[in-house]
Amino acid sequence: MTEQTYCDRLVQDTPFLTGLGRLSEQQVDRIILQLNRYYPQILSNKDAEKFRNPKVSLRVRLCDLLGHLQRSGERDCQEFYRALYIHAQPLHSCLPSRHALQNSDCTELDSGTASRELSDRGPMAFLTCLGLAAGLALLLYCCPPDPKVLPGARRVLGFSPVIVDRHVSRFLLAFLTDDLGGL
Repeated sequence: MTEQTYCDRLVQDTPFLTGLGRLSEQQVDRIILQLNRYYPQILSNKDAEKFRNPKVSLRVRLCDLLGHLQRSGERDCQEFYRALYIHAQPLHSCLPSRHALQNSDCTELDSGTASRELSDRGPMAFLTCLGLAAGLALLLYCCPPDPKVLPGARRVLGFSPVIVDRHVSRFLLAFLTDDLGGL
């Protein structure tokens, strides 16, 4: 499946964005001002005044703005989406084109934040924790129930929660409470 362009997305989202009560006048003004101030090549002062004219209804101004951006090109549509994200983030997350992208397994520029939240420590931290857990499990499994065979190992395991994080210590102490009674 070919990737959807920002202009295609804007065509798909226009009915949603121009719906009654979706964008407030203040939000539309902020988007227009951002496109005019930061990107005057996208919206000239004359265009910005036209799209901010309070004598024309908000819906008509918004339709004109979206049509102007669609005719202007891909980069202009992309900057509109960036401005929409900044000034109306809850609405941006509800756009029909975003749901279509999520359902078609396409990736978006700002969707990488979720994956970083899960793996911000990297694969080495995961492998270290996995190795530690597997080593402790193997040590607990292989230690004979008789405390006289390896008394040093039981003592090390008994005091390791002092060194290990408090979340792990609860589980480790739960496994060792019966065995520590004989020490």
